[in-house]
Amino acid sequence: MSITQQYALDVYRARQHGEPLPPAPGRDDWQVVRELGEYRRFRAVLAGRPAHGRPRRPWAGRLRALWSRWTHPHPLR
Repeated sequence: MSITQQYALDVYRARQHGEPLPPAPGRDDWQVVRELGEYRRFRAVLAGRPAHGRPRRPWAGRLRALWSRWTHPHPLR
């Protein structure tokens, strides 16, 4: 059974029982990712390690450069 089918079944059951509808799949994915980062920083503090403000993303600079090249192509190329 796929996620979409399970969600449809959950919605059907919730409506049959007059309960609130479950959240749609994937709706809160980015919030979960952010909370996981906060949790990791919290655990680092408890373990006595330094907690950095944002997790390092080694791919962010490359992604930014790629986006810049794609949105602002060089006129002589």
